[in-house]
Amino acid sequence: MTQSATVYAQRRARLASQLGKGGIAVIPTAPERQRNRDNSFLYRHDSYFYYLTGFTEPHACLVLAADGTSTLFCQPKDLEREIWDGYRLGPEAAVTTLGMDAAFSVAELPARIPRLLENTECVWYPFATHEGLAAQVDGWLNKVRARVRFGAMCPTEQRDLCALLDEMRLVKDAHEIDIMRRAGIISARAHVRTMQRSARMLRAGEDVREYHLDAELLHEFRQSGAQYVAYDSIVAAGANACVLHYRADKAPVRKGELVLIDAGCELDGYASDITRTFPADGRFNGPQRALYELVLASQEAAIAVTRAGKRFNDPHDATVAVLAQGMLDLGLIDRNKHATAQDVIESRAYFQFYMHRTGHWLGMDVHDCGSYVEPSEIGVVSERKDPLSGELIKNRPSRILRPGMVTTIEPGIYVRPAPGVPEQFHHIGIRIEDDAVVTETGCELLTRGVPVKADDIEALMRA
Repeated sequence: MTQSATVYAQRRARLASQLGKGGIAVIPTAPERQRNRDNSFLYRHDSYFYYLTGFTEPHACLVLAADGTSTLFCQPKDLEREIWDGYRLGPEAAVTTLGMDAAFSVAELPARIPRLLENTECVWYPFATHEGLAAQVDGWLNKVRARVRFGAMCPTEQRDLCALLDEMRLVKDAHEIDIMRRAGIISARAHVRTMQRSARMLRAGEDVREYHLDAELLHEFRQSGAQYVAYDSIVAAGANACVLHYRADKAPVRKGELVLIDAGCELDGYASDITRTFPADGRFNGPQRALYELVLASQEAAIAVTRAGKRFNDPHDATVAVLAQGMLDLGLIDRNKHATAQDVIESRAYFQFYMHRTGHWLGMDVHDCGSYVEPSEIGVVSERKDPLSGELIKNRPSRILRPGMVTTIEPGIYVRPAPGVPEQFHHIGIRIEDDAVVTETGCELLTRGVPVKADDIEALMRA
């Protein structure tokens, strides 16, 4: 068994120890998805399944018993199909390569899995993640019940495996952080490459489009060995940057405008997530720089409180405090209506220009699993009335940060034309995002291989 296979075996052992007496877990991988008449989307495994196996082939399922016994169902060797679809590991090799106790053809799963479920007490599987899985489990249990006259015992309980796996995945181990660090390096290089191409093409008088910059990102991702994009890249020129989930399209990239790029690669199953905003031709104008410096200051405030022992909400609160004061100072918010930053925060007047949270968990999924509420304090509930919507909101204490948790830190400002909003700021959208591993004394930023200070961005784009 290889060193990486040992990592997955250790995870299976940790999970098995939490299944309880008579527990058994069923974890399928993701299905293939049809793209059009005779073609599938590029396949991507299920994150829970991969976390426990390191196996990337489709048509596979892991069964894990409380005693630690692991059984894998996977595609059988088929030399004819491998000519068309590529190499298959096969059940025989899976035992030694992946460290499984047993492995069988996935075609045998319907017959074998009811026998594996016999004489167990609780079936664990990920709820609401695989269409039809709950019905499959019911079908398997019906087959177990059909054997009770022969002495078989049928499980009496079904539980959500996500509850256990989400907690495991939330705190990354050294193996995971190493991959995420490398993914951050690749994505940072892609952003650098894109900034420089934008300035170079505009200096040469060439027509620059958002898709030109998107192409640079994809080139660097694949050139550096990343298997996928972690999410559809956002390449937003000019006013498009005020659309939070804008997708790279054909809009022109013009001198004097900003470009917002939110893009990251996925490497060996782990996502990176970077946003940078830069002047298309390499030079910020006055209003652009003023807003950019404000967003950067708010990110620095958030970074300063991202460390073990702090709450997940603390970076967001630090960001909002800086942005609220800056919006007053720059005239985005009228002092005659909101005299102080605290007024801006309590009324949520900042929401007109900053409408998302400052971070999210990051890992195998770009919006990774894991509760944002501290588990030991779920019962501590307070209520507040939202000043904008009037909705009654229940607040619970947010998660206490621990070493190994990975979060993004991504404040922004998005200024759409509106009455009372200074015209020089219209159509400016700015977001700055980095990936941070929580440590005992602070956080490690995985994505600072691409500049973040305005002067450094300008220097890079002049190069």
